[in-house]
Amino acid sequence: MKELIKAMDSSNSRNLSRGLDTVLSHIGRNSPEYAGFVNMPVFRGSTILAQSLEEWDLRKSETNPMASYGRFGSPLTKAFESAIAELEGGYQSLVFPSGLSACTHALIGLLKAGDHLLISDSVYGPTRNFAEQVLRRMNIEVEFFNPTNLSDLSVKLKDSTRVIYVESPGSMTFEIQDIPAIAEIAHSINAFVVMDNTWATPLYFRPFEHGVDISIHAATKYLIGHSDGLLGIATANERAWPILQASAHVFGETAGPDDIFLAMRGLRTLSVRMERHWKNGLQLAQWLQSHKAVAQVLHPALPENPGFKLWQRDFLGASGLFGVILHPMSKNQLSTLFKEFKIFGIGLSWGGFESLALLADPLPRLDDSNGFKLGHLIRLHAGLEGAQDLIGDFSQALDAALAVG
Repeated sequence: MKELIKAMDSSNSRNLSRGLDTVLSHIGRNSPEYAGFVNMPVFRGSTILAQSLEEWDLRKSETNPMASYGRFGSPLTKAFESAIAELEGGYQSLVFPSGLSACTHALIGLLKAGDHLLISDSVYGPTRNFAEQVLRRMNIEVEFFNPTNLSDLSVKLKDSTRVIYVESPGSMTFEIQDIPAIAEIAHSINAFVVMDNTWATPLYFRPFEHGVDISIHAATKYLIGHSDGLLGIATANERAWPILQASAHVFGETAGPDDIFLAMRGLRTLSVRMERHWKNGLQLAQWLQSHKAVAQVLHPALPENPGFKLWQRDFLGASGLFGVILHPMSKNQLSTLFKEFKIFGIGLSWGGFESLALLADPLPRLDDSNGFKLGHLIRLHAGLEGAQDLIGDFSQALDAALAVG
């Protein structure tokens, strides 16, 4: 990202306008306060002692950055939350033990019995399950809308619509949504817009500039970046912040200090890693377009993609995650394809340094009008390996599968 963003200079506490890479290297650090160590230490603990009753009363204030108990975080927690809020352009952030936890608690904080939730039909599967299995049981009306059809969204609005939940690009099928237009629709009826922004990270999509009220990340993915931690974070604007904060605290949600440390570490290299993920993913997607076994490539940054113009307008880059639809294969051919991968692993999650491939069909969709071709949907994550090595690995695996017949 070429633009300059505001960052806190940890050594002298002055707001300076600096380039993104410099910001990521220094944000959330205060070496003089921690014996000169470059990285803030990990704080493990539950009990926090006060030196007087007056200090104890101050520690119990919700507006005090100091905490009365370990569940409310540590200096490391606050540093990471502040860093993400600043990078996203939000008001304040809260960490959660997983990305799904951030999604569910944002929703459960905003919604009450009798409310209506509109949720993108291409939403992350576990979030979809939570809405259908938990929110409906709480007498919250859940309805799905076509992620690329604003008319479908508009006709489903009700007086009771409280939240419009979006994910752009969509999970598995990678539709780009018109977030500013959706936000305008939502705010016209005083509803909140909640967005899962994990794919783009704070580097490549600035949610609050496009009307989002709460932005969510599975920090497990790109923010941590090494497949060795679990963490979620939600950032709110000033309107939504009190609701988000109250929901998290009432449910007792907290996150482990080691995972927060790993996320803070991940920020230092986020820009460098995302550039490689973007480059590798796009090169792999372009190559897959020309292979005879491929029916369709679902990558928002391809000019042929239906969402390309929206991606180009609103996003500052792309990640390494996209989808590919293969022409129909036999079960034996699919088995051979995945057995022959030498670099691509088979596994859940993504955002780490390693490349992954996952069979993703059939999809739980209510609306199949977005023009996806028939075949087998594979979700791909292009890691940090050499792009030509990834292409070569996919090529030999596809050739082996086709040879089975």
